[in-house]
Amino acid sequence: MASTPPRTPPRIFSRSRRTALRQRLRLLQQRPNAARYLIEDMIEDVHERLGFLRFEPRTVLIVGDYTGDLGRAMRAAGREVTEIDPADGFDEEQPYPFGEFELIVSLGTLDTVNDLPGALIHIRRALAQGGMMIASFLSLGSLQNLREAMLEADGERPAPRLHPMVDVRAGGELLQRTLFTDPVIDQRPLKVAFRSLDSLVADLRAQGASNVLNDAGPILGKEARKRASAAFTARGEDGRTVETFEILTLSGWRK
Repeated sequence: MASTPPRTPPRIFSRSRRTALRQRLRLLQQRPNAARYLIEDMIEDVHERLGFLRFEPRTVLIVGDYTGDLGRAMRAAGREVTEIDPADGFDEEQPYPFGEFELIVSLGTLDTVNDLPGALIHIRRALAQGGMMIASFLSLGSLQNLREAMLEADGERPAPRLHPMVDVRAGGELLQRTLFTDPVIDQRPLKVAFRSLDSLVADLRAQGASNVLNDAGPILGKEARKRASAAFTARGEDGRTVETFEILTLSGWRK
């Protein structure tokens, strides 16, 4: 009986657009007061988890921390740290060219890979025996006001504009499927108030959280953009619209 060939994951995200987005992020982060609350929340969570577990890894790989803050803190604690980013061409959907890390931290990148199970498998294989993974990224429930505003802007012919996202249940299934032990899955909201749709879009671009869909849809025209802006503002109070970012964190061990 012939074996079934492995199924190729659907191409939801554009690798070239994703790389360009990460490179643009670096430029935007050089501006004074650039938004970075998403990565700061994720970094704080990593410190809290490691402190709670009293886990002190000797070798650490950090993926996606464009601030460098986590790496600096880890080095100050005497750990050997390697830092990489998709902006430099690192492909999370391919086997890692290095390994045997006691801790791998992935921040804000795994939500835009086409083969998330494969990416998690590559992380597990790059861990040393007894090593731990912590991966955080935006998840289902994020940016609901923006989604509604885009639907109103597009009218009867909605276009793909925001990414599909993983939920808590799917996150747990992914950890089991990719053979991580002692998996922990949780989701936490981060709420931010915006004066306008433009300010939200600017923050998303500055933090590498804007559209990298392979089929990005047509550009919003002037009138559609006005409808989106009005719809976003109408969903707020006192001149501010509160948007929610749901941050999903997956952690597990290689035994």
